[in-house]
Amino acid sequence: MTVLIQNVRYYLSEHPSIVQFRWSNTDLWGSTWSFLFTSIAAYVIFSVFLHLFLNLLLFRRNHHRPLPLGPLPALHSLSMALISATIFSGILLSTAAEIRDTRWFWGRSKTTTFQWLLCFPLGTRPSGRVFFWSYIYYLSRFLHTLRTFFTILRRRKLSVFQIFNHSILIFMSFLWLEFSQSFQVLAILLTTSVYAVVYGYRFWTAIGLPSACFPFVVNCQIVLLGCNLLCHIGVLSLHLMKGGCNGIGAWIFNSVLNGAILLLSLNFYVKMLLRTRRKKGVVGVECDQNLHSMISGKEADKLDVVKDKDL
Repeated sequence: MTVLIQNVRYYLSEHPSIVQFRWSNTDLWGSTWSFLFTSIAAYVIFSVFLHLFLNLLLFRRNHHRPLPLGPLPALHSLSMALISATIFSGILLSTAAEIRDTRWFWGRSKTTTFQWLLCFPLGTRPSGRVFFWSYIYYLSRFLHTLRTFFTILRRRKLSVFQIFNHSILIFMSFLWLEFSQSFQVLAILLTTSVYAVVYGYRFWTAIGLPSACFPFVVNCQIVLLGCNLLCHIGVLSLHLMKGGCNGIGAWIFNSVLNGAILLLSLNFYVKMLLRTRRKKGVVGVECDQNLHSMISGKEADKLDVVKDKDL
């Protein structure tokens, strides 16, 4: 057992490729601004094209059933759950190792471990263990966009907010690396822990097992956004008290994005609770699956966006 733990720790935090990682715009895949904008544009264009093509094709055939996807959604959820759990474990062990190796240096600037998690010292370079896992997290954002295509194939609906949200998340994770943004360690830890649970739940329901009798995914999202809000307040406080945190410009953009998503999610969440209470006599063991039948028209579409969008 001890050997297993040592091997896991080595391959997740002590491997030379992790320890010696350095963010570079020339040596890493997907690390250039041109790639970033091209990939996001291709994602948006292909999503719109797929939506229009399916609607035109199915309209001619007068076919209104969703296209069968087989085990693809379940496999995608399982892979995302495992990837998220791996990133969480990797950055957790790497953070512990970085604290162990650099704590002596923080004494000069009177920086504590908690402060370092929220506020990188000015001049921090995107290299080392935690930035390696930040890079892996950035790459995983592209795999996450497959959910957009599943949504289009299943419902033949194009969620503009979902596309915008996924694109912004890719852009933000790129900025974390490019500008060594503060708070990204805690952000990745919080996000991947919730992703592992949410995608595990989606895999659970995708293979036919019973779902929760409450909006599980939406509740997880609200918890995550609430934790992010508290952490952002901490970053701002430290930035003002310590004379600056690294990558504060990217952090401001991140804060605006998280604030907008939080307000939108709370709005949908309150509406959903009100509808659920009015129709609570209809809610049974499969209330999560029947939730859409209680909400009609545009509100059902909005709920789809909240349940499907990335956290």
